[in-house]
Amino acid sequence: MRRLLVTTLLSSIVILLFLYMVRHVIVAGVLGAIIAVYVRPLYLRLLPVTKRPAPAAMLTIAAVIVPILAALVYSYAELSELARYVDVNRDAIAAQVAEAVHRIPFMEGANVGESIRTWVIATSAYGSRLPGLIRGALVGFSIAATIFIFTAFYILMDADVLAAWVRSKIPPRYAELRVALESSVSGVLYGAIYSTLVTQTLKSVVILAMNLVFGVPLAAVLAIISFIIGFFPIVGSWSVYVPVALWLLVFRGAAVPAIVMVLVGFLGNTLFISMYLRPKLAADRSRVLNFYWMLVALVTGVYTFGLAGILIGPILIGMLKAIIDTVSATKGWRVLDESDADDAVAGATA
Repeated sequence: MRRLLVTTLLSSIVILLFLYMVRHVIVAGVLGAIIAVYVRPLYLRLLPVTKRPAPAAMLTIAAVIVPILAALVYSYAELSELARYVDVNRDAIAAQVAEAVHRIPFMEGANVGESIRTWVIATSAYGSRLPGLIRGALVGFSIAATIFIFTAFYILMDADVLAAWVRSKIPPRYAELRVALESSVSGVLYGAIYSTLVTQTLKSVVILAMNLVFGVPLAAVLAIISFIIGFFPIVGSWSVYVPVALWLLVFRGAAVPAIVMVLVGFLGNTLFISMYLRPKLAADRSRVLNFYWMLVALVTGVYTFGLAGILIGPILIGMLKAIIDTVSATKGWRVLDESDADDAVAGATA
C-alpha cells in the first residue's frame, strides 16, 4: 500500500508538471500529430523516391507549411499597405464615415465628427503597431511551430513503432476497451478535422466570391482572414462580412450589396455551414457520433476549451461513448477477465 501511494503521488506530480509545462504548445503538438497522420500517405509515396525517411518527411511537411506561409506573408503585406493608406487619408475617411452617419434617420444633426476622427486615428495607430505586435508574438509562435514540425516529423517516421509501443503497454484484459477507444477517437478526430477544413474553405470561398462580385478591395486577404479567424471561439466569418457590408454602405453607398452580404453571410456561412453542415459532415465521416452529439461536441468544446475544443470536444464525447459501450458489454469483459484468471491459475499450477 505504501508503494502504491508513493507511486501514485509521484505519477500525479509528474503528470501535472508535464501538462503545465506544455500547456501553451499542446494544441500545436496535437495538430502536428493529426496532420502527420493524414499526410502520411504522401510520405509513403515519397519514401521510395527519396530512399530515406528523413527527406521524405521534410518534403511532406514542406508541402503543408509552404502554402500556409505564403498566404500569411501575402496577407501581411496587403494589411501593411492598408494601414499606411488609412494613416495618410484619415481625415477623408473620417469625413466619409460622418456623412454616412448623418444619412441615418434621427442622426442628421448628430455631432459625431470628432468621435469618428478619434476612432480613425486609433485604427491607424493600431495599424502602425501591427509589425511590433507580430514581432512580440513571434516567440510564442516559433515555439509552437517548432513543436508542430518536430511532432509531425516524429509521427511520419515512427508512427508504426509508436502505435505498437502503446498497444504493448495495455494489458490484454483491456483489449476490448482499447479497440473501442481507438475506433471512437480516430473516427471523431477524422470527422472533426475534415468537416472543419471543408466548411472553413467553403465559407472563405463564399466571402471571396461576394468580395469579387461587389468589387471589395483586399478580396483574397479577407477570405484568408475569414478562414483563419473562423477557428477561434465566438469570432467567426461574421467578423469579416459585417465590416465589409458596413464599408459597402459607408464608402460606396451600396445598400443592396451590403444587405446581400449580411444575409448571405448570416444565413449561409453562420447558420447553414457552421451550425448544420459542419456537424453533419463530422458525424457522417466519423461514423461514431450522430448529428446531435457532434453538434454538442463542437459547440461546447470550442466555447469551453477555446481553439483546442475543436478536437477536445469530439474526443471527450467519443471516449465517453466508447467507455459506455464497452462497460455495458458485460459479457465481453467477463470473458476477458475469466481468460486472464485461467492463465494465472495455469501459470501457478505449472
